[in-house]
Amino acid sequence: MASSADKLSLALVAGEPSGDMLAARLLSGLRPHLPDARFHGIGGPQMMAQGFESHWPMDQLTVRGLLPVLMRYRELKGIQNTLRDQLLAERPAAFIGADYPGFNLGLEEQLKAAGIPTIHYIGPQIWAWRGGRIQKIIRAVSHMLVVFPFEEAIYQQAGVPVSYVGHPLAELIPLTPDEGAARRALGMPEDCNVVTIMPGSRMSELKYNTVAFVQAAKLLKARDRTLRFIAPMAGERQRAYFLQLVAQAGLQDVEIQLLDGQSHTAIAAADAVLVASGTASLEVALFKKPMVIAYKMMELEWQILRHFGYQPWIGMPNILAREFLVPELLQHAANPEALAEAMWKQLSDAPHRLRLAQRFTDMHHSLLRNSAVESAAAVLRVIERAK
Repeated sequence: MASSADKLSLALVAGEPSGDMLAARLLSGLRPHLPDARFHGIGGPQMMAQGFESHWPMDQLTVRGLLPVLMRYRELKGIQNTLRDQLLAERPAAFIGADYPGFNLGLEEQLKAAGIPTIHYIGPQIWAWRGGRIQKIIRAVSHMLVVFPFEEAIYQQAGVPVSYVGHPLAELIPLTPDEGAARRALGMPEDCNVVTIMPGSRMSELKYNTVAFVQAAKLLKARDRTLRFIAPMAGERQRAYFLQLVAQAGLQDVEIQLLDGQSHTAIAAADAVLVASGTASLEVALFKKPMVIAYKMMELEWQILRHFGYQPWIGMPNILAREFLVPELLQHAANPEALAEAMWKQLSDAPHRLRLAQRFTDMHHSLLRNSAVESAAAVLRVIERAK
């Protein structure tokens, strides 16, 4: 296949770190088959480590939330239109949108209409909210790659070609994490009591979650003076903003060890994790850790979005389990007292911790595939059919 694909061009777009990780795994699977292909578009450091050319900084696309997106609509639309025109002129063998559906589906719809095969890697959560988006997906996507097994039937029923390729995180995270090694790596005694707090990697998440999370840590510390708190920071901007928010709230006396990145080490080291809803909650489950999932946002955005959900869960571990395995506290419910009380139960209920570990182990096995190989094979099949 590689000999017939010399000088092949594939375009990809990732708009945030999770998509960068997904696309990088895909590229690592494609490169052996397409050694001379050009991979380009918009991506992050993990994609560029695979030889990817990014025409814009990925950070320029990274924005979350209805109102923040609306405020930057003209800028994002300008990037989308410029890239569309470049790709229509170039006509790559395929376009691959790595998550980021608000941007990628619109681009994919235009490219597919022009005869360019389009692949979307990670199905938008139409099973959670915005089910009407399936009509746009039908128009936009030539082939869908999904990371959860239950999603295959949803897209098959809608007539969208689909492949379940497993979740890359299930490969990156060991089935039996080494808690002791993680604590040693962080300079902690192996027998200490550790709580990891993860208010989010986006600035908007930090804005709304940080103070409540740190106040909850202060309440927990008052109940158990031996507790140690750690918080991984996604970058220097996030660290500075976190410290600013803590200072403004007068919470500088809460001892929290801030880490540069190292989110997986921070989760592995924990007895329990207070985590913002999102991919991080799945990571915590794969590390077999008790957790409390929480999320706060701008009040107007909350009032709009709270009516769109199709199911009672927002945390991926609960969605996969189809039950409230771990607590979810949202918006007004995510107050410091409630967060601290829920975390205390996660820390102190030993039988519950054992049951969670077994459920999360079963979940891990269900998501475990060689995603680089599986996703690359699906992309190669699409390219072959389009010749």
